[in-house]
Amino acid sequence: MTNILTDQKSIANRFISEIRDNSIQKDSMRFRKNIERIGEVMAYEISKTLHFDKKTIKTPLGEKETLLDNDNVVLASILRAAIPFHQGFLNYFDKAENAFISAYRKKDKKNTFKIEVEYLASPDINNKTVILVDPMLATGQSMYLSYQTLLKKGNPKHIHLASVIASSQAIEYINQMLNNVSYTLWVGDVDKKLNDKSYIIPGLGDAGDLSFGEKI
Repeated sequence: MTNILTDQKSIANRFISEIRDNSIQKDSMRFRKNIERIGEVMAYEISKTLHFDKKTIKTPLGEKETLLDNDNVVLASILRAAIPFHQGFLNYFDKAENAFISAYRKKDKKNTFKIEVEYLASPDINNKTVILVDPMLATGQSMYLSYQTLLKKGNPKHIHLASVIASSQAIEYINQMLNNVSYTLWVGDVDKKLNDKSYIIPGLGDAGDLSFGEKI
């Protein structure tokens, strides 16, 4: 299942429009904050899919029965661009365990690239709900390879894949590669094109550079 935030009217549309707007995104602090806020909106939507149990809460004046989530959640992020996005999810899933993966495009002499994973820090994810986040889902390869890397730490009960901007090609790739996996895909908005460098068009540029400055 693929859920797209911009399919509905919500404040998320404003946050997404601002991270795309090149006159606004130059303010790196505001860019990071908007990415974080999109993470919060998406976390709220994902929370509706979790398992809830009835709990009785004691107040100073009595008792109140309520529904509380009881899933064991692991938040996993692909460094470095996902750091503000991760924080948005962590603001809502504040009791979650956390995992971090280093995945990047390694170019060859022909100016083509493959995805390399060099680092993984993760708790046991066996039978837990994993939320794997990365703001840009261009080809889908980084997300898929990161998912495969996480499996070294166990088999999750369900995995949510979350991105701010996705390409149509990436969504098709993920749906094909995870055909037999219990997963849900969440994206803020979808663009139809990739350029010859596999950047999303119109996209928003390099989310990592816009958040933290250009790299060499």
